[in-house]
Amino acid sequence: MERKYDRKLVLEDGSEYYGYGFGGNCEKVCELIFNTSMAGYQEIASDPSYTYQMVVMTYPLIGNYGIADDDFESKTPTIGGMIVRDYNDMPSNFRYTKTLNELLAENNIPGIHGVDTRKLSRSIRDTGIKKVLITDADTSLDDALEVLKSRDIPHDAVSRVSCKKKWYSRTSNHKFNVVVIDCGTKLSIIKGLNLRGCNVTVVPYTTTADEIRFMQPDGILISNGPGNPEDVPEVIETIKSIKGEYPIFGIGLGHQIISLAYGAKVYKMKFGHHGGNHPIRDLSTNKIEIANQNHSYAVDEDSINATALEITHINVLDKTVEGVQCKADNIFSVQFHPDSTPGQLEGSYLFDRFMDSMKEGQKNA
Repeated sequence: MERKYDRKLVLEDGSEYYGYGFGGNCEKVCELIFNTSMAGYQEIASDPSYTYQMVVMTYPLIGNYGIADDDFESKTPTIGGMIVRDYNDMPSNFRYTKTLNELLAENNIPGIHGVDTRKLSRSIRDTGIKKVLITDADTSLDDALEVLKSRDIPHDAVSRVSCKKKWYSRTSNHKFNVVVIDCGTKLSIIKGLNLRGCNVTVVPYTTTADEIRFMQPDGILISNGPGNPEDVPEVIETIKSIKGEYPIFGIGLGHQIISLAYGAKVYKMKFGHHGGNHPIRDLSTNKIEIANQNHSYAVDEDSINATALEITHINVLDKTVEGVQCKADNIFSVQFHPDSTPGQLEGSYLFDRFMDSMKEGQKNA
């Protein structure tokens, strides 16, 4: 006897997708996106950049290797929800300590499986990002559409995921002191800095330029994070005030914030870049890198040309801006994730470039 559907998704356009619930048993309205990664559902579930977003996993089998304690990107997952084709609740992995179902249930994050994820992904690709409601299967369409109409996606995503007070991640025999402005940083970024001899001070996104100057860092990193960069004017103003004083490196949302601080503009993309298979061209070498990305906003190329920034990386598929720099101010940023956890390590040289810029700064001090 076929099991009866108990959960469903309702999109703004009135389309419905039925499935079976797992994780948190709650009703939630989120922004609907898809992710094309073939591995790394734990990193996706725990990446703060997915706050208020419900993620369709295009890879069909999810849950098969469970959840491992060492692979979290944040201590408390804030993803809006997960939508998968086939969910496996019996992991085969000697490292796993709990299942994806248990992780989502602990954090009241809803999941649904049995959905036609290919059809749903094509809908997002063809018509763009939209709001989605996950609810009980017997909720009427009219009631679901009324809920969707009455609830907006909040604009406080960064304030929700940024640390509330500064914290430290130290390493032995350190070479540099780095301040990370936490807009929703992934822990793999902090680990990447530690591995290269950096003592890291992670500070809230509201930290002022004067407070950072008091810490006397060798460099500043502006982290990835969720939402629209224009929702965090505090960080934009901090970068405007402090640029040129220290080597600065921006990743993801940090890339967009740096661009805005120099006077460029951003726009919301039709369906964004979410996944680990995006080809990026480094304009200085003409080399193609395969990069991990997660963003729904992009920097406007024409607006960059009117600033002191120059474009360093371009997305091969849609020609969007993937990196900028200002050599005079010793500042650079990339839209993709050089830590690439899990996935490719081709962008790790950008951490080394940041190390070189801090080393040069120490010589000139």
